[in-house]
Amino acid sequence: MSGPAPSVAAVRVAVRRALAGTAAGDLVLVACSGGADSLALAAAAAFVAPRLGLRAGAVTVDHGLQPGSAERAAEVAGVLRRLALDPVDSVAVAVGTAGGPEGAARAARYAALDWVADERGAAAVLLGHTRDDQAETVLLRLARGSGARSLAGMAPRAGRYLRPLLDLDRATVHAAAAEMGLSPWQDPHNTDPAYARSRVRHDALPVLERVLGPGIAAALARSAGLLRDDADALDGWADQAAAQAGLAPGELDVAVLAALPRAVRTRVLRRAALAAGCPAGALTAGHVAELDRLVSDWRGQTHVDLPGGRRGRRMGARVVLGG
Repeated sequence: MSGPAPSVAAVRVAVRRALAGTAAGDLVLVACSGGADSLALAAAAAFVAPRLGLRAGAVTVDHGLQPGSAERAAEVAGVLRRLALDPVDSVAVAVGTAGGPEGAARAARYAALDWVADERGAAAVLLGHTRDDQAETVLLRLARGSGARSLAGMAPRAGRYLRPLLDLDRATVHAAAAEMGLSPWQDPHNTDPAYARSRVRHDALPVLERVLGPGIAAALARSAGLLRDDADALDGWADQAAAQAGLAPGELDVAVLAALPRAVRTRVLRRAALAAGCPAGALTAGHVAELDRLVSDWRGQTHVDLPGGRRGRRMGARVVLGG
């Protein structure tokens, strides 16, 4: 008796590996938009989870951004139930404007996923991002001049969120969906040039492939993994350094900071600024660089203005952050 097609087997193996640390009896939820990636993930989870002694359910989120979205969400929920996933929740959300259309939709989606996971007591939520999605994310963040942590892309595990398909390319996952007889929904936003990710997917990456040769997506994803290892190491070092440099809430020892490599020192300063009340979305690398000058290039400057009405000051052998 022949086994599953190679693409189906690859997706199932990826899901099995991602769920290896989950305890028998736990509920895992698949976030499913109805696209090929998340449908293939849902079908694989429906196959793998019972064999690991797990319960598998799903969530689909109706963003309400297109005509007929409620009906489409109901259709996706029906497909998920036919895959024998249980429970299946369909959640309608109101998408705001903060962070632009893509950012606002993402924030609303994750809020809905968090709510369902809490209500259901889920141990994990599976997301259908592929290696190609990772490459697109790295390029988008590179264009913004992001640091190592941001360029590390999406993590395979972030709290209860798992991304089993990050090592698989989109073509393999789509082939798996076709092999399993799934009929995915084609989101028009994925081809709409008004969205930055769509432009990266259909314009930027194909150009890079033509100019530099094939394998760009895999190379970008591989770089993200290497940068994640580096960022994890630097963050761990910064944890230790912050404990050593802290004199009191909002106060840091200049001598301890000055002895650190800049990559570690700026991490400590950024964390201290956030702890002092600076809004994360408004605190830029420029702000942190000015704080760093209070340590590495202090020439008597009185203070650094920071977002949220905060200030950083050099007071003798201390950097003080507050109002």
